Amino acid sequence: AWKDASWLQARASSNPLAQPMSTYEVHLPSWRKSADGEFLNYRDLADQLVPYLTEKGFTHIELMGLLEHPLDDSWGYQVTGYFAPTSRHGSPDDFKYFIDKLHQAGIGVIMDWVPAHFPKNTDAGLASFDGSHLFDHANSKQGEHKDWGTRIFNYGRHEVKAFLAGAMSHMLKEYHLDGIRVDAVASMLYLDYSRKPGEWVPNEKGGNENLQAIDFMKYFNSKIDAKMPGVISVAEESTAWPGVTSKGGAKDLGFDLKWNMGWMNDTLRWFHLPHESRGKKLDTLTNTFLWAQAEKYVCALSHDEVVYGKKSLLEKMPGDEWQKFANMRLLLGYMWSYSGHKLLFMGAELGQKGEWNFKESLDWAGAQGEKQQGVSKLISDLNQLYKNEPALYERQFEAGGTQMVFRDAQNAAVGILRKAKDSANDVLFLHNLTQKPHEKYRVGVDGPGEYQEVFNTDSSYYGGSNMGNLGAVKAEEKPFHGKPYSIEVTLPPLATVALKRKGSLEK
Repeated sequence: AWKDASWLQARASSNPLAQPMSTYEVHLPSWRKSADGEFLNYRDLADQLVPYLTEKGFTHIELMGLLEHPLDDSWGYQVTGYFAPTSRHGSPDDFKYFIDKLHQAGIGVIMDWVPAHFPKNTDAGLASFDGSHLFDHANSKQGEHKDWGTRIFNYGRHEVKAFLAGAMSHMLKEYHLDGIRVDAVASMLYLDYSRKPGEWVPNEKGGNENLQAIDFMKYFNSKIDAKMPGVISVAEESTAWPGVTSKGGAKDLGFDLKWNMGWMNDTLRWFHLPHESRGKKLDTLTNTFLWAQAEKYVCALSHDEVVYGKKSLLEKMPGDEWQKFANMRLLLGYMWSYSGHKLLFMGAELGQKGEWNFKESLDWAGAQGEKQQGVSKLISDLNQLYKNEPALYERQFEAGGTQMVFRDAQNAAVGILRKAKDSANDVLFLHNLTQKPHEKYRVGVDGPGEYQEVFNTDSSYYGGSNMGNLGAVKAEEKPFHGKPYSIEVTLPPLATVALKRKGSLEK
């Protein structure tokens, strides 16, 4: 019997977009295996994951490859059983136990959902279900994904829309799931996705948009909005399609959130740069602020970034070992200072050196190292900061909620002010993006008083060099950065420092 009634009740009256949401993306088969290398049961996973997620401070977990699929190598992105959680980890009742335990601990569960394509080569799936093209298009220019060797749903058929939306509703209702993350939305939106001229069929207006797929996305998103308050939908959409998270317009898709792929690409590419080139190319990093509010975004560093030779997050960083870890802490500090929700793929919080291998469990032994433990503690504390500071979530989807105070190309430093509804709760993030510390660095602030250092990724507790501002700095009446007051701070090497005003001296 379910014991999550209070969770479901609170969810129904909540606004997920006005709350902190920090998601741990998990591939259950490779998170941890049993002593003899077998898949863990959902019950064992719950008993191990719940305390782990609680300690790390994540608010949500996102499950890759949740629906039944024949091939481990597809990570669950080639689905055959749209109405069933994978039996690799046990029965439907075991899975319900898993969800129930997470909900009782206050952790939401998002499911990866793949309505973009299905396998063409399995006896148990939808391909040639009745001997005909029941679910897909007969024309391979419309019905086949050459890249993935899969079939594309025919969204123009009411039966197909009803099947997919029904399967989605079943999973959300039967298993009390809190949302879906829709994979490969771009491939659904464009008829010419990954196709050369002559390899695709235009729509009735002669364009490349898949009008039926657009209608289908509006349909299932409106169904969630109408019948499942507090349940969210997230799009993994890699193009500049307008209105992914808007509702009501001709092209609006109606999702609640969208993965910020542009932020991810630009930020990781920039962090890869050697330290001496960073100032000259600072634009590449800060330009993402120009469109940071174009959609309701999730900053996502997902499984896709740490596989197939792309290296782990740690090994993407330049410099010697100390600098790699400092850069990784800086990247995370920068990510949590940026507007929007957060998502991190498992293993990043362990400072894992090797890239993700879906056939093996995470490197739990390597995670015991001092520097790795530093990254782990940092994640816990960043998640705590996110929950504790209204400035980091109250206005995260408002244009006025994030302000760039300065971008200093000469010293490769950036200042970001996150604003709360009450300005007394504003938090100022200062990022020193090179290995050279800056002392007596002047920064403009809005008011007088003391500014307390509430976070510092260079703390020795996280494995840093322990430079900082001795608890607090005092504002002077010296205008700077277009603000009436300013403070003089120490910016540690390759580090993020966060400051919060202790309260005004003059009321």
